[in-house]
Amino acid sequence: MKQKLVVVGNGMAGIRCVEEILKHSSDVYEISIIGSENHLNYNRILLSSVLQGEAKIADITLNQKEWYSSNQINLFSGETVMNIDSNQKHVLTDKNRLLSYDKLILATGSSPFVLPVPGVEKEGVITFRTIEDCKKMIETSKNDRSAIVIGGGVLGLEAAWGLLHLGLDVKVVHNSDCLMQRQLDQASSRLLQKQLERKGVQFLLGKTTKEFKGRQHKVEEIIFSDDSSIKADLVVMSIGVMPNVQLAKDCGIHTNRGIVVNDYMETSERDIYAVGECVEHNGFVYGLVKPLYEQGKVLANRLCSTKKKRYKGSVLSTSLKVPGIDLFSIGDLREDESTQALTMLNEINEVYKKMVFRGDIMVGAVLYGDTKSQSKIADVIVKRKHINEQEKQQLMYSTEKDYSLLSSMKVSEVICNCNGVSKGAIMEAVQHEGISTLDEVKQCTKASSSCGSCKSLVCDLLEYIHSDDCNEVAEQKTLCACTTLTEDEVVYEIQQQNLSLVGEVIAKLNWLSKDGCSKCIPAISYYLAMIYPKAEAAKTSSFENKEIFLSSQKDGTYRLTPRIYGGRMSAQELKKIANVIEKYQLSYVGLTSAQNIQIKGIKKEYVQAVCAELNMSFHSLENNTVQHINTLFGEHACICDYDDAMQLSIELEKGMETIITPYKVILSVSACKHSNANNIQKDINIIGDDRGWEIYVGGQILSVDQQEELLTIAQDVVEVKQVVLGLVQYYRETANYLECIFDWIERVGLIHIREVLFEEPLRMQLVERLELEVQQTLSL
Repeated sequence: MKQKLVVVGNGMAGIRCVEEILKHSSDVYEISIIGSENHLNYNRILLSSVLQGEAKIADITLNQKEWYSSNQINLFSGETVMNIDSNQKHVLTDKNRLLSYDKLILATGSSPFVLPVPGVEKEGVITFRTIEDCKKMIETSKNDRSAIVIGGGVLGLEAAWGLLHLGLDVKVVHNSDCLMQRQLDQASSRLLQKQLERKGVQFLLGKTTKEFKGRQHKVEEIIFSDDSSIKADLVVMSIGVMPNVQLAKDCGIHTNRGIVVNDYMETSERDIYAVGECVEHNGFVYGLVKPLYEQGKVLANRLCSTKKKRYKGSVLSTSLKVPGIDLFSIGDLREDESTQALTMLNEINEVYKKMVFRGDIMVGAVLYGDTKSQSKIADVIVKRKHINEQEKQQLMYSTEKDYSLLSSMKVSEVICNCNGVSKGAIMEAVQHEGISTLDEVKQCTKASSSCGSCKSLVCDLLEYIHSDDCNEVAEQKTLCACTTLTEDEVVYEIQQQNLSLVGEVIAKLNWLSKDGCSKCIPAISYYLAMIYPKAEAAKTSSFENKEIFLSSQKDGTYRLTPRIYGGRMSAQELKKIANVIEKYQLSYVGLTSAQNIQIKGIKKEYVQAVCAELNMSFHSLENNTVQHINTLFGEHACICDYDDAMQLSIELEKGMETIITPYKVILSVSACKHSNANNIQKDINIIGDDRGWEIYVGGQILSVDQQEELLTIAQDVVEVKQVVLGLVQYYRETANYLECIFDWIERVGLIHIREVLFEEPLRMQLVERLELEVQQTLSL
């Protein structure tokens, strides 16, 4: 029997959550949606586009009636919930409708702030928030000549431009001397003001409204606190919004500025959740679409899965939807003693860029006049990438008119932040679905279908894909020339058909070459070993096979590399190695680059005896494994304690020594940054710090330019082990064969990996699966 889910609010956040629920589990809930507006779900962000004549109301409708009916959703529009009974678990509307629920989502949104001054009730004083407000402004413009917009924020400026488009004389009144002061600094605000003034918008800055005056019921004049005044036929207030919390407050739910929720979007009342502009999370209230969509995904996951995702907050970005103005702001532009800023101003071309850094991590940026690098900068800030001086300069002074910026973007980089659509997703849609217009991209991928700030970038990408300069092809490559199946399809068929032998896979999946090749045979063996770790098919890759630890030499002898856990050896272990060397008259031993001892010159007839007498674990020379874990001590004297780092290395290596991986994995542990100073790049690099343990990933051994990225900072050794083991297991389960960790991160994205590992239940399940396989492999 389906559970009853009631959603209070038919806006963008609530409906996105419902869409995500339907993706997860369409048959779990009987869904009812109650919306106070007499409209279907629409994109509130694009109301300014309607006002500006760029779109019609029908164009901004997100879900038609057919969507509600096809998903068996009960929609009650034009109704307002008046009361919630959390004990009886039902809600009551203003039409005396009583709806019971098992789960309740509050997506009540926010209301525009109305100035508490005399005369605010007069005709002609309106807010700009709904379709009805938009219609009223369009209708009023037919008879009025002048309009005053109170508020110099994003929505106020977009409203001003829309009213100018309707033929009105427009003035913007703002209580600050800086437009968009939350998103811009003085320099970018000044450039914006000049450009809007040339377009016909006038400004009165540093003014505070005291009263609205007019004969009878119609507004005619605004009085300011300095007793100056201005005539007005129409006044539009756009000075912010307030979360709608009264409904929640009345039923005893904890509220502050918004409805207070935890990381799972749960309120203080059992089975009642909240999402969207009405929500307060960790002291923050979000009014932009991207955070609301992220919250919706988290809540959908909470309601449909035992694997709980957590909402960690969002990095905010803003753009201005005014034709001819290129403006992008993201992150934190505030400067203090811990920050440094890189700025560039070209007053002739009206181009301004400012990037704020804390160390080598960018924390905020504003771009004016040239926003081509906004996607790149957003990626750097959201992923907290460490960038060097050369990369900073490239981001700052990238002004090329060609497609080099688009071509240099990785396919995993996000183009549409609201909906999380990557460059690769758009390329695949264009090249495989044959789409060629912005509307088709919106329909197919959802890119640019929300706030619209990425519209120009999506259009540029479309143009680039269709140009002669584009040599990139978003294609799914086959595993090898022996088959027409992709790697994912091969794995799927192995699991579906319960195939357990290499020959069986080749025969059943209609390989073109019945003998396979050097590419597909190892890949199939790897996947069989991953899918059936205890099966006979996996034994060629199992820990018990001693031959995989041997490497033959030109003279017919063999070499072995004992594992030295944490780089530490006991006197007894050293004696065993020395005794074996003397007893069997081995040529010599050497130290590898990975601080391991390698024993060479073992005759074939002595191999078994040498292995038995050493009675040690050995490094695999055949398979892709966690190759070694270096404990770095550094060449210079420091007073840092190395014991924890050494013990951590030992425990990690013992916990992963038997597993196979898609590609070789090299990992290092440094007790402190002193010992890491001259360290080469690693796949996984752990560095002790005053704050805990910094875990870096994705360094390329052969690349000096490719820097590792900070995955997280673990508080203690226990958390380090959980994160690293979970990371390696997720890499094993989702990477392609021979795909190194760097390429894997590039493909799936570091943000996605963080989302998986930061969810403790998911992380623990990964760790448990890895530990179980280690135990099974050791028991073979």
